[in-house]
Amino acid sequence: MSGPDSGSPTREGAGGSPIAAPPGQAAGDFVLTLVCPDRPGIVHAASGFLIDHGGNIIESAQFGDQITGKFFMRIDFEVAGPATADDLRASFAAVAEEFEMTYELWGAKAPYRTLIMVSKQLHCLNDLLFRWSTGSLQIEIPAVVSNHRDAERLCAAYGLPFHHIPVDPENKAAAEAELLGLVRQHGVHLVVLARYMQVLSDDICRTLEGKVINIHHSFLPSFKGARPYHQAYDRGVKLVGATAHYVTADLDEGPIIEQDTIRVDHTHNQDQLVSAGRDVEAQVLSRAVRWHCESRVLLNGSRTVVFR
Repeated sequence: MSGPDSGSPTREGAGGSPIAAPPGQAAGDFVLTLVCPDRPGIVHAASGFLIDHGGNIIESAQFGDQITGKFFMRIDFEVAGPATADDLRASFAAVAEEFEMTYELWGAKAPYRTLIMVSKQLHCLNDLLFRWSTGSLQIEIPAVVSNHRDAERLCAAYGLPFHHIPVDPENKAAAEAELLGLVRQHGVHLVVLARYMQVLSDDICRTLEGKVINIHHSFLPSFKGARPYHQAYDRGVKLVGATAHYVTADLDEGPIIEQDTIRVDHTHNQDQLVSAGRDVEAQVLSRAVRWHCESRVLLNGSRTVVFR
């Protein structure tokens, strides 16, 4: 979750994920996100903290959920004097305790170390690598992992380490242990399943809770299994779309970050539907990754609050 973790300087999922936090940043631009029970005085307290530290608000967004009674806030601010994320985080602890906040405070430009996983379909990986290479995604990519070798040449073209970890029923536990080893070794903050066609075990979903983003087509649950676009063509669908969500033990049912659709009609054949689907999948996934890595996504139970 690009959001609260009780103010800890280590971004951890439930049960103590091995995912580390983006590095701190010296004086300059910072982002504070917080979640707490809704009550009077929250905005005043956060603003007072910024005033006390010479902070100037660049961007601010807030949301009070009247159903859950929770308050969500994201503030992008700058400070002119000497300060680090660690200093500011420690100073904010008293405010957080008073209002029962869970919060995060990081350098606004601190990149997320992002491990990407892929199988044979490379359109989402290709899009992410291009956006990363042009600086439009706030990420570093220490490794790409695949259960096939199809992406190896693409990764080599970008100068990225490629790890082939085959998966079958007999070695699934060992393969996931190797994956977690890479996460720990590289200090990974986020795992992106860019059309990785293997189901992660319940254990690894819990270990990396709130730290794994998946993308899938929008035809679920109507068209399951192989060749969903061809199944959709046979039914004459008029919309093609995609969903990006956090991964949970409930397959394809994690908190949704972003969705989109495009309209198609009778002139589209099966291959054109596939092409349209790949385009929207890549766009939806890249937006979800960007918002997560800019601390714009906060978990609200089984839902998300996204400050675009």
